[in-house]
Amino acid sequence: MKRIHYILLGYCALAAVLTSCEKVSPIGILVSGTGVEDRVKMSHIYFQQHKGETFKALTASEDADEYTFLVGSDSHLTDDPGRMDEMFKIGLDNNDLLYTHLGDIADTKAEYYITLDKSIQRAKKNYAEKYFQKYAFEGEDEYQYIVYEDTINEAYYDDTNDVPLPFYPVVGNHDITHNGWALWSNLFHSSFYDVYVLADTTEDAFIYDHFIFLDTASGTLGQEQVNLIEEGVLDDKNAALYGFQTRHTFVFSHTNIFRPRSIELASTFAREEMFFLLNKFSEWNAKIVFLGHVHKWDEEEVNGVTYLTLDSMSENNNPEPGDYLVRVHVKKDGTIKWEKVHMSYTPKK
Repeated sequence: MKRIHYILLGYCALAAVLTSCEKVSPIGILVSGTGVEDRVKMSHIYFQQHKGETFKALTASEDADEYTFLVGSDSHLTDDPGRMDEMFKIGLDNNDLLYTHLGDIADTKAEYYITLDKSIQRAKKNYAEKYFQKYAFEGEDEYQYIVYEDTINEAYYDDTNDVPLPFYPVVGNHDITHNGWALWSNLFHSSFYDVYVLADTTEDAFIYDHFIFLDTASGTLGQEQVNLIEEGVLDDKNAALYGFQTRHTFVFSHTNIFRPRSIELASTFAREEMFFLLNKFSEWNAKIVFLGHVHKWDEEEVNGVTYLTLDSMSENNNPEPGDYLVRVHVKKDGTIKWEKVHMSYTPKK
């Protein structure tokens, strides 16, 4: 645990030297010195190297009629991890298969990322306590060693830091300010990736649902990301060769596309990119696209695709309890339903 804290503090010192690279866009949104082209290149390399580890497929319960997943956004964590802790607790209590986050997860200071990391480590320990077999051993020095066994994946963990918590965030504009990409990527590694959920099996095929996470933190996809998408990096063109079928697709982005109200910020995507995305979502047969950034709830439907823009779950932005999360229910028969989820935590006095 101390090691990652020293790493984060080191990145913070480096960022202080590099802040001269920081720029402000015409609409007042800070843009990091590490641009989207470099972030996507680094993310794609890491993702390709670790696709079977950090981003491995999840499996829905064969006995359950459905699986669920939880979505939060814009937590802007500082020194109070209350809402992040609550999101993880809500997910664990409800047996959600995975948790996702739409960016601006923490404000960009090393100490805030240490607070975030501690929240994630608590969630990993609670996740291991709930889902894994726990064994205690007495060592020669009378120290008790705890080992957690993941019986499904036949894996053992004696350090909950290594427990594969199914938490999948995208990067937001506040995550990359002040060269914060170094902090964010140290914890989450990749801002552009996809994950599959094995939802059902038939005699002929494995049925998967597809989760796609885009890097839109700079308000643009950038040419590298567009090229990779056009090359089919996130497509299922070879699915039949491997004996699986994709049923539903869900997409996660930080930057919004639609304006919740006339006084809110509109999308910063170039018009060509916006239409590229709308067409691509239809081509992917996306069921729901999740968006954040503007801290206001909105629901739209275009070409059969539902677009949900989530409010901020930050206790600083929304100190009063409210419905800041979304839970999606995905039935075995293919039916999809979603609901808002209430958060109760109020800030420390």
